[in-house]
Amino acid sequence: MAGVSPEQLERVKASLERTGDRLQDSGDSRHFSSYDSLISSCIRLEEAFPGRLLCSFVVPPHLLNTGKFLHGGATASLVDIIGSAVILTTGVLTTGVTLEISVSYLDSAYLNEEIEIEAKVLRVGKAIAVVNVELRKKGNGKIVATGRHTKYLAVSSRL
Repeated sequence: MAGVSPEQLERVKASLERTGDRLQDSGDSRHFSSYDSLISSCIRLEEAFPGRLLCSFVVPPHLLNTGKFLHGGATASLVDIIGSAVILTTGVLTTGVTLEISVSYLDSAYLNEEIEIEAKVLRVGKAIAVVNVELRKKGNGKIVATGRHTKYLAVSSRL
């Protein structure tokens, strides 16, 4: 993907995959081993550039709320997961830990609707990274949600 080194791209892919183990078979029933897996298993990386990621996501039935549209918690998790992954496109070796995350919910996304998710790095410093994540309906470009994610990039101890 243009402008991102193969190493950076591999770190991004690994970050999206390791947010939780993928769907696993366990006898008769299929289950997810973590909450993040419910979401990360539905994310598809489309493009990666330095400081920018473009992903797609088709709303699955297991992430709907009682109103039959994408649950707000799932939307916030998408901001968290993809917002963390975009930091790796800058050459930083860690995604850090969340200091602050905010999400503005602007529209609903329904079952099987395809969502385009664009994450952009606003700033990466020595200790702090700030990213913006926007979720749009792929069909008409209407914004579903926008999020801001601030991360502390853990500095290794010199002790």
